[in-house]
Amino acid sequence: MQDAILAMLAKEPSHGYDLGLRLRRALGPMGGSMNAGQVYVTLARLEKAGLVVGERAEGLPAKPDRKVYALTQAGQERVAAWLTEVDWPKPDLVEFHLKLAAASASRLADPVELVGAQRRELMRRLHETQRAVLAEPEGSTGGLLLEGAALRLEADLRWLEACERVWIKESK
Repeated sequence: MQDAILAMLAKEPSHGYDLGLRLRRALGPMGGSMNAGQVYVTLARLEKAGLVVGERAEGLPAKPDRKVYALTQAGQERVAAWLTEVDWPKPDLVEFHLKLAAASASRLADPVELVGAQRRELMRRLHETQRAVLAEPEGSTGGLLLEGAALRLEADLRWLEACERVWIKESK
């Protein structure tokens, strides 16, 4: 979640409450279980790491002062690196979904291009796994494990196709 928060701050400085709302919106039904305090804990860690700076903003008379967070140069560099990294075969689907949403919102990267980069990496790994399956003796336990890995990669590829369809529609 740290990288998703950083990417959302790349668009504009924001309050923790607003970041939490944007994260919940990006996650849809899965965002309802997100702990609101998690955003503030994450922001404190990011500030301690020098990736964001927080400044008190003058509040409206009915609201207390709030802290507004903005990216530092190091935070901007981390966002750029996060948007280009490929993290299969053990993807965190929620994190990848947030990466697409944050890339779109911040306009730092094209979500469709990110999906394409992930697909290329998955195809490379699938071909390697399929070659390894063929090299195993028939009925071996190692071959069974490799077959499971290939099936997982194929399922991830189908999910990426669904992601691409949605993000192509979003970009229009």
